[in-house]
Amino acid sequence: MKLCLKNCASVVTNSDTGPEFLYGQDIILEDDRIKQMGATGTLPYEGPILDCTGLCAIPGLVQTHIHLCQTPFRNTADDVELLDWLSAYIWPGESRLSSDELLLGARIGIAELLRGGTTTILDMATIRHTDAVFQALEESGLRAISGKCLMDDQSICPPELVEDTASALKETEELIERWHGKNGLLEVAITPRFAVSCTTDLMRECARLSEKYNLIIHTHASENKKEIELVRNKTGYGNLEYLEKIGFMGPRTCIAHCVHMEEDDWKRLKVSGSHVLHCPSSNLKLASGIAPVPRMLEEGISVSLGADGPPCNNLLDGFMEMRLAALIQKPFHGPTSMNARTVFRMATLDGARALGKDAGRIEPGRLADIALLDTGQVHNVPSAHLYSTLVYATRASDVRHVVVGGSLRLQDGRLTYGNRKAWLKEFRIAFEARP
Repeated sequence: MKLCLKNCASVVTNSDTGPEFLYGQDIILEDDRIKQMGATGTLPYEGPILDCTGLCAIPGLVQTHIHLCQTPFRNTADDVELLDWLSAYIWPGESRLSSDELLLGARIGIAELLRGGTTTILDMATIRHTDAVFQALEESGLRAISGKCLMDDQSICPPELVEDTASALKETEELIERWHGKNGLLEVAITPRFAVSCTTDLMRECARLSEKYNLIIHTHASENKKEIELVRNKTGYGNLEYLEKIGFMGPRTCIAHCVHMEEDDWKRLKVSGSHVLHCPSSNLKLASGIAPVPRMLEEGISVSLGADGPPCNNLLDGFMEMRLAALIQKPFHGPTSMNARTVFRMATLDGARALGKDAGRIEPGRLADIALLDTGQVHNVPSAHLYSTLVYATRASDVRHVVVGGSLRLQDGRLTYGNRKAWLKEFRIAFEARP
């Protein structure tokens, strides 16, 4: 499998050792890697060519917190806080989804992600029909880590979603056997929803499975003050303190949100090497607060970006998350906090590192996950300062082509697989409200 991205007007390399920006470049891809880069016309090459004249090549966006299973509930769960949002809208909705509906919703969510330049995601599915999500991921060619949501606390969880602990863990191991490592793009994560909905036995078993299979643990914590209070009443500890006590935190642990930090939480995150998944739009919409990301970065804590789910965003737009992540901190921490370069790296390189992926940079030997953008639109010219252009002015609609693992998955704004129009028609028939 070969492809030459011909005559890229500009390239954002994200390099620490060489130029961060290159101009007038050919990028040659072979199999799933970047093989060579050089000034246009200087590299010997025979094979397929994609004309990238006038386009900016960037590392594909890496979104480290997504809920594809919630796509059917977009625009239906507004103006409530987290716990009411879950109990009144999300949990009832997830409990009613059939396998076919989950497949259809995941297809629509994935199409939005690819059309917006996202090449890698960390996803959390619901408690059943997780194979449907993996089926949608497999056909799309998106690089993804997903897992079955785990909820076993009968005192908290709705009866239609609560599971027997042993059965839930067994199903997770079966998913690992079926999907982990499939097509070189898919992996399985261990995904307990959050401490509120999971028994301590389950949380400890999740840590054990992560160790056994060397898998990422993906969960939520310290998103909402009422959630933190529930965890303290249930366990006697603060949220991250509890996770630390039960041996849950570590370099494979990815924790969404961390909006409300206690004083020792900074040390807990840094020493354990756990990763924070920052979701600015979701935190604002659910009135959860603003995560103290500038201090996290000062403390050397790993932070990356995600859109979260369609019902709490309502978009899966990585460019929107970059812009918002940069802007919301400035009134509190000054205009130089969260500069454009820092935020762009959070959305690319830092996300790739959190997920253990050799991506996030455009240089020979790296994974060939690349988005090509038209930065010559009326809303983002002049684009002389590329980081500023990408973080503050670029839109998802500026994406023209997307390559994942060396394979062209979006060309001229159109998916190269499946039938998006047919899926969209089916989706609207299945989920749009009738008058």
